[in-house]
Amino acid sequence: MRKGHSLELKPIGIIHSPYKNTGKAPYQGHKSEKISRIEVFSEFEEGLQDIEGFSHIIVIYWFHESQGYHLLVKTPWDDVPHGLFATRSPHRPCPLGLTVVELMARQKNILKVKGLDATDGTPLLDIKPYIPGVNQRSAAKPGWFKGKLRQGTC
Repeated sequence: MRKGHSLELKPIGIIHSPYKNTGKAPYQGHKSEKISRIEVFSEFEEGLQDIEGFSHIIVIYWFHESQGYHLLVKTPWDDVPHGLFATRSPHRPCPLGLTVVELMARQKNILKVKGLDATDGTPLLDIKPYIPGVNQRSAAKPGWFKGKLRQGTC
């Protein structure tokens, strides 16, 4: 985007989760068995047609409770500071969240999902289907996470 242009994000829904604040939310939701509800605003409900055929979806949301950021951050998995863009910290210049969740059920404009790490009231920006042959990368490298993923903390 060029200088002087603006960007407007329009939420398409809201996330209802068991996590009432950031201190209660897991660092990564994929190990959580807790169920969250994604409410897609009624004007966008038709766009959910056929979503039930997917076992997993990609949820993109706004970290609305994020305040400030640092370009070097320490993570729960390492004491060494890493560049912000080499981490999944929610504290970012543009605080977008992205999580792959398991789609448990759809009831009209409500999606019940497992594995979401967003707090209650988080604005929903988009939903995309997770497609194994498209999204999965067999040759992906974990970067500085190498060796830390086996510890069961991610």
